[in-house]
Amino acid sequence: MSKRIIVSISGASGVIYGVRLLEALQDSDYETHLIISESGKLNFEIETSYNPKDVEAMADVAYDHKDMAAALASGSFITEGMVVVPCTIKTLSGIANSYNENLIVRAADVTLKEKRKLVLVVRETPLHKGHLRLMTMAADMGAHILPPVPSFYHHPKTIDDIIDQTIGKIFDYLGIQHDLFKRWGESKKDNDDQETPLKAI
Repeated sequence: MSKRIIVSISGASGVIYGVRLLEALQDSDYETHLIISESGKLNFEIETSYNPKDVEAMADVAYDHKDMAAALASGSFITEGMVVVPCTIKTLSGIANSYNENLIVRAADVTLKEKRKLVLVVRETPLHKGHLRLMTMAADMGAHILPPVPSFYHHPKTIDDIIDQTIGKIFDYLGIQHDLFKRWGESKKDNDDQETPLKAI
């Protein structure tokens, strides 16, 4: 049986992170199970040139986010874990409060109750105390809170480089091998490149 990863794309800004995660997983031996919320589908039209159907085609299996009878709603469906990328505050709240109103929250709840890895790429700023409290609640239940906060020690040259660094951090937590970014202390080949790194503002 292939190792399975659940990928959920909710309606926060940054749906491109979900696309890039799916693309990177295509080069792995993981079977991807995708849920996109209605707001997430809308954000593809607002933020990208991707069609939601094309994104669904990147996954091995795609589900309707309202389908509470889907396999992902049961703990007997074995997975290696789940990533919500990006994760809205609403979705975070649903997970933190076990309010299983849709398949994304239900699958996350199952992931937690089965003691599997859950990554929440929470996309919101600034954060008020209620947001922080929800993150703490989810973390206390076992979720890994991983906002898309870029590093610059690897000298990113493009937006893709910045996105890949976050995807690499997700893969590190899930134990998936990758070469999406240069780690601290690794030798840089960037000096041989002719491209100019992003200039600080």
